[in-house]
Amino acid sequence: MQTTVSLWPLIGVAVIIAGFLLRFNPMLVVAAAAVVTSYAAHFPIEKVLASIGTGFVKTRNLPLILLLPLAVIGLLERHGLREHAQAWISKIQSATVGRLLIVYLLLRELTAAVGLTGLGGHPQMVRPLLAPMAEGAAEKRYGKISDAVRYKLRAFSAATDNVGLFFGEDIFVAFGAIVLMTTFLHEAGIDVAPLHVAVWGIPTAICAFVIHSVRLYLLDKKLDRELGHPVKTNAASAESATTTGEQA
Repeated sequence: MQTTVSLWPLIGVAVIIAGFLLRFNPMLVVAAAAVVTSYAAHFPIEKVLASIGTGFVKTRNLPLILLLPLAVIGLLERHGLREHAQAWISKIQSATVGRLLIVYLLLRELTAAVGLTGLGGHPQMVRPLLAPMAEGAAEKRYGKISDAVRYKLRAFSAATDNVGLFFGEDIFVAFGAIVLMTTFLHEAGIDVAPLHVAVWGIPTAICAFVIHSVRLYLLDKKLDRELGHPVKTNAASAESATTTGEQA
């Protein structure tokens, strides 16, 4: 005897999509989706409220965990962390935005592949270090850059961190998604070892690295076209002036 499966609980997915498209607060969107889904599935309202309350109690210390690193990073920025990062990258003559981000992408994937996902991230790495270094490399190469270019470099820095983390952690055998997939397949009667799933994440991570590296290489070319030729260094300028003087 076949039973009819109600698809109305999937309306929560539509609520999430609509909320993100309209750029509402993510927490409110997720909470609204949970309430709508529960109502569509005919869950008692007291059970829904109890589940939300239980989740809140379990994660009430999470804001403290997030705020403590932000306070430390803010203190470091106040004492010139961003300026030191820009000054350090400006000393490397061959540094470009694309090359810098490619190196970070490789390191981010490798560290995430061995489970060290906390070494990077937007608040603790991209904003205080990676983005200022990218801006410093661009300013050394092209001179003063516009705000539009600056925001583009920040976006590429954040995207590089996302790509490295997302595809690198899929190789880590103890990653939560791998455990979830193997458990789901096991319940469906398919026995797959977590190590086997992690190994098959390597080709995907390599492809992600190659594709995003090409994007970063094209970013350098685009900056060359939009901002003109790279600014000459002091040594190159002095050599050019000496050559001109000798010719005169």
